Amino acid sequence: MALTDTFVKNIKPSGATAGDKHTDGRGMYLLVNAGGKYWRMDYRFAEKRKTLALGVYPDVSLADARERLAAARKQLANGIDPGAAKKEAKQAEAAVLANTFERVALDWLTKTKADRMDSTQEKITKWMTHDLFPYIGKMPISTIGPRDVLTALRHMEARGALESVQRVKQHCGQVFRYAVATGSADRDVTQDLKGALTRAVQEHHAAITEPKQAGALMRAIFDYRGHPQVIAAFKLSPLVFVRPGELRSAEWAEIDLDLAEWRIPGSKMKMKVDHLVPLARQAVEILQSVKPLTGHRRYVFPSLGRSEDRPMSDNTITSALRGMGISKDQHTAHGFRAMARTIMDEVLNERVDLIEHQLAHAVKDANGRAYNRTAHLPARREMMQRWADYLDKLRTGADVIPAEK
Repeated sequence: MALTDTFVKNIKPSGATAGDKHTDGRGMYLLVNAGGKYWRMDYRFAEKRKTLALGVYPDVSLADARERLAAARKQLANGIDPGAAKKEAKQAEAAVLANTFERVALDWLTKTKADRMDSTQEKITKWMTHDLFPYIGKMPISTIGPRDVLTALRHMEARGALESVQRVKQHCGQVFRYAVATGSADRDVTQDLKGALTRAVQEHHAAITEPKQAGALMRAIFDYRGHPQVIAAFKLSPLVFVRPGELRSAEWAEIDLDLAEWRIPGSKMKMKVDHLVPLARQAVEILQSVKPLTGHRRYVFPSLGRSEDRPMSDNTITSALRGMGISKDQHTAHGFRAMARTIMDEVLNERVDLIEHQLAHAVKDANGRAYNRTAHLPARREMMQRWADYLDKLRTGADVIPAEK
């Protein structure tokens, strides 16, 4: 006889040790004991007798239990063990709850650590810890929506970190794409945030681009008095005109003084492409002068006040410039790139594509293919030597005539 809501509500345990079973039909019954009232279903699968828990009354009503019974019997009809399916669903739910944004992000940081500099790893970890984890860190990553991420990023906007917030959004997107690849999320929800964040006003790096002023700058650099490796880094900056972060993280393993080449791995480059810097004679001499000091270490210009395993501070060259009385509105550590780009093009009449390639900008050939790091190496090597010689003439005040090519 089928059960009724009134019967289920009023039935009390009889005191039997195993409890009392009250059948509803089709394998379902209500188990009543001192602990409560439990819906159960007895069934057979693969010649074995099994029992499936359908819920606890009153959280699961009689009607709810019958719906669950119907779903379980449908699984049986399709050759599925409802007990095993329920267990798998619980495991999947547990996996979803365990794969929080914080857990996935930390896993991504560990897996991709070799692709970035130690200082960058620390910076991204700090951003995650302070700006994302407090808001979405404990949420299962598969349940996070665009608004959740936007809420976290809005706190960065509120304190004026407009440039950093864009980078954090990018790293957040990388975490989501990693989650998609590992099966923890379905999509990168940060793609829906385009246009939702305030962009920082792009400021150009101040740079000296007039030859006479460049000559005065070179004289000031050679007159600079400080730590020998800072002097070396300072003198090398205008000769190689790489990005400041690339210079300070230079490693001896990347430099071949015999070949006069510096091969920077793509993991350190803004465009993530390997870059080759031909070294002029003057650049080789500077590196040879500093090798007795740091040649036994990893970095060409290691940290002055901290661990030898860390590169020079990103503020070292800037501080040297300020110490010489050159303001941030006149010239910056990044400004050596603009100085080279402008004077090599407008004064020395060097080929623009070679200059751009040496700046590690995206340059393509006539067929639309990106130049590789060794493209036009002889021509670039000659260009870099002409540039170094020109800077020497500017520094000494000699008459400078645009080089013939």
